[in-house]
Amino acid sequence: MSERQGVIVGISGASGAAIGVRIVERLAENPCCAVHLVVSPAAERTLSEEVGSGALLRLRDLAFRHHGHSDIGASIASGSFPIRGMIVAPCSVRTLSAIAYGQLDNLLVRAADVQLKERRRLVLLVRESPLHLGHIRAMQQVTETGAIVAPPLPAFYLKPQSLAEVVDQIACRAINLLDIANVSAPAQAWGTAATGP
Repeated sequence: MSERQGVIVGISGASGAAIGVRIVERLAENPCCAVHLVVSPAAERTLSEEVGSGALLRLRDLAFRHHGHSDIGASIASGSFPIRGMIVAPCSVRTLSAIAYGQLDNLLVRAADVQLKERRRLVLLVRESPLHLGHIRAMQQVTETGAIVAPPLPAFYLKPQSLAEVVDQIACRAINLLDIANVSAPAQAWGTAATGP
């Protein structure tokens, strides 16, 4: 593949910011991908508290382009802009609901809506537990519209030895849902057989 594929990574304010960081790291390692990054204001705080004060600057350096959360006129807000797909990781319930019900008041939600209308893949790593009926209905709504709801659950059958391995597995699984080549499976990296139930 000679041309780089645009991939949007949105990071919202739910806990689990390290997963979004690892997804950007993995995609940045892939010569076929150009990461377009959108980080919500709440996510900026979560990144600082959960990953470290320099996390946002590092993400901006890794990304092909960083777009402001309020810049609804950015290139990725247009369906004519070539994008492979989008991952929101972590995806807060507020962001899930906004995507589900078309509340397009910021770039992260607008870019996600564009993926749905253009029939591109949109992967939402919804980070909430326990769930009430409103959460479940919002998940149903986005699923019926075409999104993939993929809660960031660890694959215990891979027998991870650290939290970093759990995060890496979840990140790789999310990227694989976009059907992007050249992403190493974490089981190969860990040298563990992936024999699930």
